[in-house]
Amino acid sequence: MDLIKSIYGFLVAEAGVPKTLGLYHFICLTAVIALTVLVCKRFKDCSENTVNRLVAIVWIVIASLEVYKQIVFGLYLTDGSFTWDYAWYAFPFQFCSSPLYVLPFIAFSKNQRLRECCIAYMMTFSLFAGIAVFCYPNDVFTYIAGINLQTMVHHGSQILMGAFFAVRYRNKISLKFFRGGVYVFVVMVVVAMLLNIIAYHAFGVFGIDETFNMFFISPYFACTLPLLSIVWEKVPYLVFVCIYFFGFILCALLMHEIICGSVKGVRKITKRKISA
Repeated sequence: MDLIKSIYGFLVAEAGVPKTLGLYHFICLTAVIALTVLVCKRFKDCSENTVNRLVAIVWIVIASLEVYKQIVFGLYLTDGSFTWDYAWYAFPFQFCSSPLYVLPFIAFSKNQRLRECCIAYMMTFSLFAGIAVFCYPNDVFTYIAGINLQTMVHHGSQILMGAFFAVRYRNKISLKFFRGGVYVFVVMVVVAMLLNIIAYHAFGVFGIDETFNMFFISPYFACTLPLLSIVWEKVPYLVFVCIYFFGFILCALLMHEIICGSVKGVRKITKRKISA
């Protein structure tokens, strides 16, 4: 038991809360950029089997760290005894949690259309989410050192995978390809909404007083995302949902257009070098 308590103590070790643009943030950002460049360069023309193996490895890493996170947010050591009191706000079905459910379809699905839809989602919606968090990580940093590592690895993997898919499948990029990602996003939003409604009423039956706000679109709890929290306060709920829904699609479309522009730019440079 003493060994278990020591391990638990290590897992929940506290540290100072990192600051945006602070040393920890800068180190993580540098590491993600360097690893992303390395992977994109090394595997830009790799086989589908290699893609599947790489995706599976990344998924195993982030899924394992997510298990750790869930344990930390539910298990407590009080007066020498362990108790379980789960923090339902940490339930792993947020926008940034979606790679946990999308990546397995890319690594293991035999349905090519489904696989391409998931790839399109990762290289637009998920890539945008990862970049957004790395630009403003204040809301994900905490006093637990392990959680800070987990969140940086998780959101860094969104940037890594999104950029990798954009490079590896650069010849497939099109608006038709992008629409596949929108379909995945729609499914995710619908599932999140159903979970929010079911959980709210179930919690009421069982007397659970917890915040459960997946994708931050619950009609029962305020949205706390930057900027969207202001929208939540100013407009009716249905208007908020529409702004949320189409806003994220526009952000993902922006990522798509940036990728398209980058691909075209690289091709022009390559042609000039060849002709010279």
